[in-house]
Amino acid sequence: MTISTKTPTTSSPPPIKKGWRQLGSQLLGPLALLGPSGLWLLLLLILPTLLIFQLSLVKDIRPGDLVIPNGIDNYLRVFEPINLLVIWRSLFYAFGTTTISLLLGFPVAYWIAQLAPKKWRNIILLAFVLPLWTSSLLRTYAWITILRPTGVLNSVLGLIGLPALELLNRTPAVLIGMAYSYLPYMVTVLYASLEKLDRRLLEASADLGARPVETFWKVTVPQTLPGIAAGSLLVFISSMGDFVDPELLGGASSMTVSRLIYNQFLGSTQNWGFGSALSMVLIFGVSIAIALLIKYGDTKPSR
Repeated sequence: MTISTKTPTTSSPPPIKKGWRQLGSQLLGPLALLGPSGLWLLLLLILPTLLIFQLSLVKDIRPGDLVIPNGIDNYLRVFEPINLLVIWRSLFYAFGTTTISLLLGFPVAYWIAQLAPKKWRNIILLAFVLPLWTSSLLRTYAWITILRPTGVLNSVLGLIGLPALELLNRTPAVLIGMAYSYLPYMVTVLYASLEKLDRRLLEASADLGARPVETFWKVTVPQTLPGIAAGSLLVFISSMGDFVDPELLGGASSMTVSRLIYNQFLGSTQNWGFGSALSMVLIFGVSIAIALLIKYGDTKPSR
C-alpha cells in the first residue's frame, strides 16, 4: 500500500477578492481625508456653477420664472458691441495692472531677495504685504482721499507750484488703485523665485565680460521666468474680476464685466440669464488662466 506524503492544502480566497479588499482599504483613508473638502467643493462650487450654466441657457429669465433651457441667445448677446467694449475694458485694466505690478514689483522683489540683509528679509517682506491686512474697501477710500480734486495729491502739488491733476473717475485712478491692491501678490511670488536665483551664474556672466543689462536678460530673467509667469497670471486673474476699484475710482464710465454681472442680478435690469452667461464666460476665461498658471507657474530653480 502506498502512503501519500503530500500535505493537505487549505483553500484560500480567490486572489481577485483579496485584491479588491486591499484596494478598498487603500482608498478608504484618502476618501476619509478628502471627503469633507470634496463635499464642500461640490455644494459651494460645482453645483452653483452648474446652476449658473443652466440659467445661462434661459433667455430673459427673472426671479421666480420657470427655468427651461432653450438656447444660447444669452451667449450670442455677449458678442454685441456694447458688451464687447465692457469686456475689452476689463481686459485692459487686467493687462495694465499686471504690467504695472510687474515693472514695480520686480525691482522690489530682487532687492529683498538678493540685496537686503538676510536677517531683515522676512521683516521687510512682511512690512510690504502689511496693507493686505486691511480691508480692500478701506484702501480704495484712502486712494479717493488722495486723488480727489481737493485731495492730498493736489494739495501737495499746489504747495510746490504745480498744476492740479484730474485723476479721480478716470482710467489712471483705476490702474493706480488696482496696481496698489495687487502689487504685494506680485512681489511675494517673484520673491520666492528670485530667492532661488543661482548667483554663481551671475558671477560667471560678469567674469566673462557681460554687461549688467545682458546679465539681466540672459541670466536673471530665464531663471525667474516661471515666477514671472506665475505672478503675472495671479495678478491678471485677480484683477479681471475686481469690482471695488473700478467702481469707486473709475465712476460710471469704467463699467467692467463684474459691474455688468452685478447689474443683471441685483441692479435694475434683472436679467439673470444674461448675467449667468457673462459669469460663465468669465469663469471660462479665468479657468484658462489658471490652467496656464498650473502649467507654467512652476517655481523650481533652474539647473
